[in-house]
Amino acid sequence: MELMVLLNALVTRLLFVLHSLIGVWRVTAVKKEPKYWLLALLNLLLCLETGLTLKFKQGRGYKWFSPAIFLYLICTIPSLWLLEIHHGTQYCGNEPGAVQVNVSNQDFNQSRHSSYGSEGTDHHIIQTAKVFVNQLSTICETVWTLALHQTFLLLLVVGRWLLPIGVEITRDQLSQLLLMFVGTAADILEFASETLDIEDVRKNYVLINAILAVWTWSMLQFPLDLAVQHIGCKPTASTMRVPSLLLCRYSAELWNIGVSLFIQDGPFFIVRSILMGHFRIFNQMLVFFTAKNILVVILQLYRLAVISLDFRATILQKSRKGEVSCCPCEPYEASTHAIADQDNEMKEFVAFPPKE
Repeated sequence: MELMVLLNALVTRLLFVLHSLIGVWRVTAVKKEPKYWLLALLNLLLCLETGLTLKFKQGRGYKWFSPAIFLYLICTIPSLWLLEIHHGTQYCGNEPGAVQVNVSNQDFNQSRHSSYGSEGTDHHIIQTAKVFVNQLSTICETVWTLALHQTFLLLLVVGRWLLPIGVEITRDQLSQLLLMFVGTAADILEFASETLDIEDVRKNYVLINAILAVWTWSMLQFPLDLAVQHIGCKPTASTMRVPSLLLCRYSAELWNIGVSLFIQDGPFFIVRSILMGHFRIFNQMLVFFTAKNILVVILQLYRLAVISLDFRATILQKSRKGEVSCCPCEPYEASTHAIADQDNEMKEFVAFPPKE
């Protein structure tokens, strides 16, 4: 097993566990009940996955699916749910930052002066750490929740980048996937923060749970790599059907369209439409992002129509020529066979040079 592969696999999962534990700590601090530390036991699943991956996959990833990302979602999402639900009972002052800075600086100066006369550097480090923890504890709860949301999404992208890739995905495909994840994470963060910050939404417990459910549903696209990988298929009787041929040829494009329509922009549009139509909640940003979701859905449907018409034209053209259309991977396989034939011809040419 390569050292860098092992290091990346362990460091990334360690970051996942640490972030999950921070979320559990915040839930315990907000609820003031030690029983919520039991949420930390979910990280045992991630530890088990780490051991199995190191043993059977030598630390590398799987095809089409990342168990580490999926288990990270399981470990972190419950804590964010509890913080968002409890968020409605929290109150933050108008200028909490200034108060926090003054208090923390005063405590830091006191700890620094007290440490010089007692036990030296070690005691000073301990006192500084305590002051730092106390400073974090005084941060407004809404700021903590938003920061956990932001770091959660950033760590999903960075973690997917750091995790060792499998043999089925190339670095070019990984770069495309990461760029997609960056845009997706920005949209998801905007949806959660923009809708949950509306005062009328915070007063409705059912709306909060519905928004969090849609947010959780949208997060399920991160463990999957289908957006950049085509489904390989062989020319069998089942793949001779038009839907199977269409799925094989445009699997990545169809997955992106499906994610937008059924996992992200479609559900986001439905939630925002309900907020404006049924609950009469209007603001400038809500109207803008609703229009943006409508535009994306229309463009995705237009893209689906273009793909279908192009595929239909290809099938008709081949049927007129009397060709048998098998698998959309056929061009790739054909090109592979052509290259192999050229290599064989070159070998024969070298072995038996032409007569002069």
